[in-house]
Amino acid sequence: MPAIRRFRSRRPTGRATTALLSLAALVTGGLIAAAPTAAAASAPSAPHSTTATPGGAPSKRLCSQASTPGRMSCLALARTDVHQHLGLTANAAPSGYGPSDLQSAYALPSGAGSGATVAIVDANDDPNAEQDLATYRSQYGLPACTTANGCFKKVDQNGGTNYPTADSGWAGEISLDVDMVSAVCPQCHILLVEANTASMEDLGAAVNRAVAMGAKYVSNSYGGNEDSTDPSSDSSYFNHPGVAITVSSGDSGYGVEYPAASQYVTAVGGTSLSRAGNSRGWSESVWGTSAGGQGAGSGCSAYDDKPSWQKDTGCAKRTVADVSAVADPATGLAVYDSYQSGGWNVYGGTSASSPIIAGVYALAGTPAAGSTPASYPYAHTSALNDVTSGANGSCNPSYLCTAGTGYDGPTGLGTPNGTGAFASGSTGGNTVTVTSPGNQTTAVGSAVSLQIKATDSDTAQSLSYSATGLPAGLSINASTGLISGKPTGAGTSNVTVTVQDGTKASGSASFTWTVSGAGGGCSATQLLGNPGFETGTASPWTATSGVIDNSSSQAAHSGSWKAWLDGYGSSHTDSLAQTVTVPAGCHAKLSFWLHIDTKESGSTAYDKLTLQAGSTPLGSWSNADAGSGYVQKSFDLSSYAGQTVTLKFTGTEDSSLATDFVLDDTALDIS
Repeated sequence: MPAIRRFRSRRPTGRATTALLSLAALVTGGLIAAAPTAAAASAPSAPHSTTATPGGAPSKRLCSQASTPGRMSCLALARTDVHQHLGLTANAAPSGYGPSDLQSAYALPSGAGSGATVAIVDANDDPNAEQDLATYRSQYGLPACTTANGCFKKVDQNGGTNYPTADSGWAGEISLDVDMVSAVCPQCHILLVEANTASMEDLGAAVNRAVAMGAKYVSNSYGGNEDSTDPSSDSSYFNHPGVAITVSSGDSGYGVEYPAASQYVTAVGGTSLSRAGNSRGWSESVWGTSAGGQGAGSGCSAYDDKPSWQKDTGCAKRTVADVSAVADPATGLAVYDSYQSGGWNVYGGTSASSPIIAGVYALAGTPAAGSTPASYPYAHTSALNDVTSGANGSCNPSYLCTAGTGYDGPTGLGTPNGTGAFASGSTGGNTVTVTSPGNQTTAVGSAVSLQIKATDSDTAQSLSYSATGLPAGLSINASTGLISGKPTGAGTSNVTVTVQDGTKASGSASFTWTVSGAGGGCSATQLLGNPGFETGTASPWTATSGVIDNSSSQAAHSGSWKAWLDGYGSSHTDSLAQTVTVPAGCHAKLSFWLHIDTKESGSTAYDKLTLQAGSTPLGSWSNADAGSGYVQKSFDLSSYAGQTVTLKFTGTEDSSLATDFVLDDTALDIS
């Protein structure tokens, strides 16, 4: 007999949790709202309370953390152990990194960006914005940027001068933003657009106003909880082709915030930046700790679709972040703010990294008309510093919260190494053109010799070559651009070749590479035994008790039997596994039909189903993915050709509110 599924009383989830906390808990625990998808993150502190950064420096939030849908918080943190003072500092630099430090750390030119306008979008008014900016720029010897000389302009969200109510927290955020743009792009103009309130509607209107006023670069240093209206906000406020829009990823460690989750923006994570004795002179790691809490935000969006240029496989929707820059207050930035504040201080948070990246986009040149600049770094990964150490929490798959080689959630593709990653095709005045070789077809085991051809507008430059997505067994010579080797497994790969010169100008070409089975010797067949579970028993699957089921409570996709994992409404783990051998030289595709229903609510993943091939994660689903019917899922397993591999589904349910994961009609097709 199948096990009986039990259901339970609803508990508060997601945003509803905050409303049920007692005042005593708020005061004694310092809680405002739980991070929406954190696996092991402590709750963020109340506004202006002091907490230690991961690096040990005490800091405070400048803005109250919003817990209401559609409300945003600024993401600036101020050090509380720094002696503040007003006015210019003679014969000494203020505490914190300044313009020359950022230009050195990220290999940025100091003379580029002339006349480009970077817009800063924040809520409320900073009455002292222009005079504080003048102090900052004078301290560091930067050219004046004033209303009088046309460099600085402040408007309300309607483009006028009816400024909103002043707020000391948002004023600190505004000071941080305009100072960071000044530090990175001293020749840029600055447009400050102040939204009436910290609602997404008003801030979104301010974004639209900035674009309408001609800004090609718009920084947004705020965020809030995701909700189901986010895709609508995407199209209303952030879909501006040809405009680089940057957004802070969050300051509460692992977990996703909006609008960083928008598919149209560059989500900017955060790092700890320190001087080092290496050739770069600097080193970086993830801002945060594996215990969670304060740190850069990251993770998998619950609502926003994945943009086409994101290729990570552990998140079916939008993954945060894209790139990163310094954000740790312990390795923070010098900022000047005199509105109800003490002047010079050291600030951090991903509120710093967003305007830094907006300034880098401006240095790189005007985005191509009709393009989405968020895609540019994905085509120029060699022009970034890959951050490979640190974490901002605990999660599965681990790359969503832990740094590693290549893409990861907290730091994205990395931090700027020049401006090449933020240009549509080239930077530094040079143009690198890569000739696409066209789509390729090769048999497993056959020798490959493909020469990539590229030209540079500066013929004296030496070119270096790199490639992503090459079939296993192939490699590219970094000096000559020759792709060679023998492919070892069948399948189709999306290949991007990037060519860069000494000024970090770069170009790229993309094509597909299909590897067929050796000699066409693979016969089409299906490898899984008992694929639809219609024998009424598990074999040759291994399954926990009660998983193979024909009750009427959950319908099969076809036939009478299916595999039903979890659904007990209590702490429980179910598994289903089968070991198969994939013939050498064959293309292999795993597919199955999945139905999820749940008593949970909201976007927090309480109950999860994972799929692994051996020790490699292939997919993960949760109660947040529940729907009314079956959905077919598929995965390319061609890389396992010639190997024996165990395919394993694991369903894990927490202590309350049931979630059912129902599988049927599995197949491992060989061709």
